[in-house]
Amino acid sequence: MSKKLVFAAAMTALLVAGCTSNPLSFRKCNMTNAQVIGPTEGTSTGIMLFQFIPIKQNNRFDEAYKDAISKVGATCLNDPVVQEKWFWAYVLNGYSFTVRGTAVKEANQSP
Repeated sequence: MSKKLVFAAAMTALLVAGCTSNPLSFRKCNMTNAQVIGPTEGTSTGIMLFQFIPIKQNNRFDEAYKDAISKVGATCLNDPVVQEKWFWAYVLNGYSFTVRGTAVKEANQSP
């Protein structure tokens, strides 16, 4: 195998591996003896610097969820609604993620 082919394969593998993230999913709240707190929302922003350096990109969904529940002392959200807005600058792209829902504090759970 030629060195150029090995190099091209290695670069392709690095680019593909850098473009993965965890799937977005929210767990259902256990409503047995749970306290409904009310509406809440959380946000988080990730950036792609120079179009290929991710900064807080892969965990922005989890961070927005944690922000929403920690603001009101909840343990989970019912009926979550998500929204993402993008913005651009000369050297970066930004992705602002928002999650809204009804905050619930489950029985025998700590936030």
